[in-house]
Amino acid sequence: MTAELSGKVALVTGASRGIGYGIAEALVARGDRVCITGRGEDALKEAVEKLGSDRAIYVAGKAHDEAHQAAAVERTMEAFGRVDFLVNNAGTNPVFGPIAELDLNVARKVFETNVVSALGFAQQTWKAWQSENGGAIVNIASVAGVSASPFIGAYGMSKAAMVNLTLQLAHEFAPKVRVNSIAPAVVKTKFAQALYEGREAEAAAAYPLGRLGVPEDIGGAAAFLTSAQSDWITGQTLVVDGGIFLNAGVA
Repeated sequence: MTAELSGKVALVTGASRGIGYGIAEALVARGDRVCITGRGEDALKEAVEKLGSDRAIYVAGKAHDEAHQAAAVERTMEAFGRVDFLVNNAGTNPVFGPIAELDLNVARKVFETNVVSALGFAQQTWKAWQSENGGAIVNIASVAGVSASPFIGAYGMSKAAMVNLTLQLAHEFAPKVRVNSIAPAVVKTKFAQALYEGREAEAAAAYPLGRLGVPEDIGGAAAFLTSAQSDWITGQTLVVDGGIFLNAGVA
């Protein structure tokens, strides 16, 4: 446990599995306590058991639901008395195909879940704790948000908006709160499975580092961006991509 961080508290959205769980695990490992959110209560219970019921709690609900956002922050404050860090990881990507054929209602859903919910959680944590006490926010964006990504255009557009949301929050919440984002390439999770299933070796070969990402890669980056080692960093997007941009493309 890092003594400097002992006693800090994080709210991590969309964290019953995958990247969110990897981030929660990294924060708990260094001594933080966490509240995780997600839609599936059973999956959240299982995640809390693995993280340690003395270090983690959960609140089930839909990320875009304002009442859920408020409840998650309120529960965190009730249980731990503070919410130093917010990690906006909850997201959706329900459509695959060209944006010329994109159902606009689906596009609205993607933005509501991936962007507007992140703003809502940031507003709630700001009001409840961070405006007076400071802290850090980490938004999980994507390389799809900083480069054209065929067939996942709606997702990419929403993640580009997440990058800009990071800039806006970093400007408005300074100097109390640092706000940064992480833009991962393909990480081996159920969420991204369609991008590599049945062709993992082929997909990994496109990466200079020779492999796809794993949740621990993003957990380490989030731990850094919520640590004292990053105290002079705000408004930045950290690309964690196994070097894929060196090849001027995304697998």
